[in-house]
Amino acid sequence: MKKHAGARADFRFFHRLRVRWAEVDMQKIVFNPHYLMYFDTAIGDYWRVLAFPYEAGMHRLGGDLYVKKAGVEYHASARYDDELDIGLRCERIGNSSLQFRGGVFRGEQLLVEGELIYVYADPATQTSQPVPQVLRQLLLDYEAGAGVVDIRLGAWQQLGEAARAVRTEVFLQEQQIPVELEWDVDDATAVHAVAFNRLGMPVGTARLLQHAPQVARIGRMAVTRVLRGGGLGRELLSALVEAARQRGDREVMLHAQRSAEGFYARQGFVPRGQPFDEAGIPHIEMAKALV
Repeated sequence: MKKHAGARADFRFFHRLRVRWAEVDMQKIVFNPHYLMYFDTAIGDYWRVLAFPYEAGMHRLGGDLYVKKAGVEYHASARYDDELDIGLRCERIGNSSLQFRGGVFRGEQLLVEGELIYVYADPATQTSQPVPQVLRQLLLDYEAGAGVVDIRLGAWQQLGEAARAVRTEVFLQEQQIPVELEWDVDDATAVHAVAFNRLGMPVGTARLLQHAPQVARIGRMAVTRVLRGGGLGRELLSALVEAARQRGDREVMLHAQRSAEGFYARQGFVPRGQPFDEAGIPHIEMAKALV
């Protein structure tokens, strides 16, 4: 392996975890093979922040990634109950290969370095193929600090097909909301936001209504399940809050599913009133002042 990966600043992406009892030996030191598991888990989150639903995305590209080489270099041990940050970066893209370098950090201390090399190949024959240009550019742009999604705002006539695909997946199929409760006349007058990834796949949506004079209402917030936690919801919410501010609204309110209350609170929304059921799911009203 190459010399020392260096400081945390070498990585843009981090996956956080806490060492579990099952991962340590009698001295409460992490078993060496678990570090490769940590890197593998972090790779899954890496694709999430790229807004790249791995299975569907690779199917669309017509290929898949296969591990060619994996290695670790140890500097110090992680222990039971340590909180670790797993840093990853795509360090090199060859004709048909991707090289990722990783670091396991406890605070600022680098404990373990890792290297993962994947080959892009035809799933049927497992023969290598050139890395598709769209995937190559996505990785290069992310590592350079560029955005990876395109959030478009518009009317139902322009964005309805894409918004419908995401809402069908999340609300009708996943949450089993009755179809007659999902589609309503408000779609025709709402401002819709849809997040598209670099493959042009719609991966998140929400809508903005005029609830009352100078009061906006955000609703139908949905993000493809495998991409949740990657920041898409925050970007969609921010785009619609800004749209409300630009048209002169002084407040934005919404009905938050109780499971998402913490997410909205982190974006500055404050709960008010008592919890209630909506479409059989516990909700609470939340609001944010626009100043």
